[in-house]
Amino acid sequence: MGIFPGFGGWINLNTQDPLKASKRSMNGKSSSDSEEDRYIQGPWYWDPDLSPKEKAKSVELDHVRSMPLLATDPKYYDFDELVRQDKLWNSENKKHPWKDAPAKVKVKTKKGLSHLNIDFTLGSPPQAVFEMFTDPRNSGVFHPMGKYLWRTRLDTLATKVLKKDGPRQITEVEKVLRWKILGYNGAIPIHVIIDENHQKVTATYKKVKVKHMKVFEGSWKIQPLYVDQQRLCKSRSRISEEKYKKCSGGKGRIGSKVTMEHIFQPSSLLNVPPVSWFIRGVAVKFTKALLQDLREHVISMNNMKTVDPLVYAKIKESIQKKKEKEAKLKESEY
Repeated sequence: MGIFPGFGGWINLNTQDPLKASKRSMNGKSSSDSEEDRYIQGPWYWDPDLSPKEKAKSVELDHVRSMPLLATDPKYYDFDELVRQDKLWNSENKKHPWKDAPAKVKVKTKKGLSHLNIDFTLGSPPQAVFEMFTDPRNSGVFHPMGKYLWRTRLDTLATKVLKKDGPRQITEVEKVLRWKILGYNGAIPIHVIIDENHQKVTATYKKVKVKHMKVFEGSWKIQPLYVDQQRLCKSRSRISEEKYKKCSGGKGRIGSKVTMEHIFQPSSLLNVPPVSWFIRGVAVKFTKALLQDLREHVISMNNMKTVDPLVYAKIKESIQKKKEKEAKLKESEY
């Protein structure tokens, strides 16, 4: 039986046979939410340590959101090392806590075009962070908005893989960003094309359609951060991962340094002061809120213990059914 580490529930999964979506997810029907939880496409990959019987039990969960699956292709990185790093973060974090500083967001605007340059760190290896960024399920990453716990700040509604060429994958993604300002709340639909590289852990994205936006695009890259280098290697100079592993005696944790650029421009009617100032301020506020959600998620996952994949999946399914039951009761009240 494979293990299922706490961080996001996907670190100890490996590539085997891609899993097709369940009937429920393909039909796109969900009684728990008025927004349809449409087909979330893979490819998905099984944990190779799972037996056929355990895989069959996982399939019985009947929803891709509840299954112990991996979204990125692990044949393009050292999977065993990623698993080892995940365990290391769980064990060493109690002895030597690592706290990620809040993200630094710089804003520059020229000729109506706003550039957000973002730098931050996370206490998890680059490939694990990349998985968190690209997994359309976003399980438990973002904070809930409103009375329904499954409606989070940023949700994926649908994905469609347009091209898969080695480590490169181009995916069409529909998301919804929920907001709340001065007692008012709403949702902004976001429809983008994401060009990912699973080996270089980089990505670019560009809008298909985003409400009230003329330009909406950006990129991100993730680099390793040797967080225990000074403590274990007594050095601050730039070193390779191999050297870091050697000088730390295999006990050095690897975190992530993330660099993002987000470029946006409101539609012509809204790109005039003072409306443009307000939109720019709100965009920065939303971005910081999402980044803080990521930061808090990683911190909480590093403090969790390792659990069995099927146990974790069943717990998630139980919670999902409870939410659906609550939703039906609410609907019956009206």
